Amino acid sequence: MIVDFALYREGRRQECRADVSRALDAARRTGRDFLWLGMHEPTQDEFDQVSSDFGLHPLAVEDALKAHQRPKLEVYDDSLFMVLKPITYDVAADTVTASELMVFVGDSFVVTVRHGAASPLAAVRQRLERHPEIMRHGPGAVLYAVSDAVVDHYVEVGAELQGDLEELEAEAFAPVRRESRNTAAQIYAFKREILEFRRATVPLADPLSRLQGSGVPFVHDHARPFFRDVGDHLTRVNEQVEGLDRLLSDILAAHLAQMGVQQNDDMRKISSWAALAAVPTLIAGIYGMNFADMPELKWPLGYPVILLLMAAIEVSLYRLFKRRGWL
Repeated sequence: MIVDFALYREGRRQECRADVSRALDAARRTGRDFLWLGMHEPTQDEFDQVSSDFGLHPLAVEDALKAHQRPKLEVYDDSLFMVLKPITYDVAADTVTASELMVFVGDSFVVTVRHGAASPLAAVRQRLERHPEIMRHGPGAVLYAVSDAVVDHYVEVGAELQGDLEELEAEAFAPVRRESRNTAAQIYAFKREILEFRRATVPLADPLSRLQGSGVPFVHDHARPFFRDVGDHLTRVNEQVEGLDRLLSDILAAHLAQMGVQQNDDMRKISSWAALAAVPTLIAGIYGMNFADMPELKWPLGYPVILLLMAAIEVSLYRLFKRRGWL
C-alpha cells in the first residue's frame, strides 16, 4: 500500500492533490520539483498502476514485488533501481533480521518500496523535510540520505554485535563448569547471525562504489563526495564484520580444543579410578576361586596379609596418580 506521497517544490513539502501521473507531469515541467512515493509490501495490482505512471522497468518492478534480492544498483533508461537491506538486531534474542528496501530514482521522482519491519524511511523523510536546502538537490539527495541512514545503522548493529561477541568469548574461555554447557551451539548460532549481517553489508560495496564515480544518471557530480563518505562507513563495517567472523572461528576452534583437553583429563581420572578398583578386584577374584590346594589357603595370617597388601598397592597407586596429576 502507499504509505506516503508528496510533491517537493524548492525542497519543501507540498501535499499532492492530483493523481500520480498529472503530478509527475507538473514536476517535470518545472524541472526543479520531484515526487516521493513510499510503499510498503505492495500487491501486484497496486504496483502496476504506479509502475505505469512512473515508467519503471519491468525487470526492476518484478524484483521490487518479489523481494529476496541482494543489494545492487541497476541503471535503466529512465531510472535507477537500488536495493538495500536494512538490519534489525534483537539484543535479547541475539537475532539479526534483514528487511529489504528498493529505491527507484528518476528525473523528477523517487519511489521507495520496503519489505519487512526494519525501515529508516520515516526518520529519513522527516529529517530531510527539516532541511529543504538538501531536498533542493532532488531525487539524488534522497538516495544519498536513505543509503546513509541504512549504513549508519549498520555501524550501530556492528557495535552491538562486538559487545555480544566479547561476552560470548568470556563465557567460552571461562573455567569449565560441571553442568552441561552449550557454548558451541551458541557460537554456531552467533556465526549464523554474522553471516546474515554480511549478506546485507558486503554486496552493498559495489553499488556505493559506482555511485561515487561518474556516469551514473540522475545523480549529480556534487553528490559524489557524500556517497564516498557512505562508502567509507560501509568499508569500516565490512572490515569489522570480517574481523568478527574470523574471531568467531578462532573462538570456536579454541573452545573445541579446550573441551577436548577437558575430556582427556576426565578420561585419565576415570582410568585412574578404574585401575585403583581393578587391583583389589583381581586379588580377591583369585582367592575367591576356592580351590582346595591353593597356597596359603590355610595360613592363619593369610586374610590380614592380603588385606594389607591390597591397601599398600592402593595407596601406592593413588600417590603415583596424584603426583602425575591424573587424580
